[in-house]
Amino acid sequence: MNYIKHLTGFFEKVAIDRTLNPTHVSLYIALFQFWNCNRFKNPISINRDEVMRISKISSKATYHKCLKNLHSLGYINYQPSYNPFKGSHVILFNFSDDLKPLPKSERKPKNELLFEQVNEQALNKSCTSSETGAEQAVVPSINYINNTNLLNDKNISNLEEQAKKIEEINNSNLENETENEKEKKLREKKKSVSDSPTQIEINHKLGGKSFVEPNLNEIKTYFLENNFPEQEAQKFYNYFSSVGWLVGGKTPMINWQAAAQNWIINAPKFISNAEQPNKAKHLNTTTDKDYAEPL
Repeated sequence: MNYIKHLTGFFEKVAIDRTLNPTHVSLYIALFQFWNCNRFKNPISINRDEVMRISKISSKATYHKCLKNLHSLGYINYQPSYNPFKGSHVILFNFSDDLKPLPKSERKPKNELLFEQVNEQALNKSCTSSETGAEQAVVPSINYINNTNLLNDKNISNLEEQAKKIEEINNSNLENETENEKEKKLREKKKSVSDSPTQIEINHKLGGKSFVEPNLNEIKTYFLENNFPEQEAQKFYNYFSSVGWLVGGKTPMINWQAAAQNWIINAPKFISNAEQPNKAKHLNTTTDKDYAEPL
């Protein structure tokens, strides 16, 4: 089988067939590749995923629709298999026979062809004149041509409607997915907001105890009871209020009295040198001291 003549005959049929679209042509070329690998022997066993990959068809519905259309239009003979472990069979027809020239016995001489053309012209003139001839020229019916065109237009419109329905189904599925994602994100956001600690009272619990933020008067009273100045109490309150009552900037506070004890213990380390009682002092000497005098 000459596959070049076969493809030439196929594309000649496609050129005059208005019911086909590019997806049908792509699918047929993929089937032709399977047929070529099978050395042009019929039938061929096909795999749906492999055919869809080669023909670049991503929708299963479109694949089955185009396969049935090619079968109904006489391009292939599709024999579906409903067994998942057994592939479907397809028979491809040889279109190279349509391009073979007529044998010499069936050909007409050139003289006869000229006489036929002259007779047809004469018959056409007789039909247009007022006189009616004994014979009528056989011409194609305009109604027949119009009917075929209407059928082709109807088939094209049906294919377009099916494609639109498939697109609408896919769009609806995408909208549902996006809505579900939005609802999920909203639920997560609400959950994070409800679980976040407030500035007035931190709702974390550890060891069965809940922490309540103290006020400045309570802290001052506690520092005075421990013989520590109110200024340090003010520093303690300002610092932990600014960091949201977090220890080390990360861990929520559980007991502020324990944190105040650590503050009191570590406070002497941060006292300036001027406030320390054991600071070394400079010697008091006069400016008019004479260093030439003996000691």
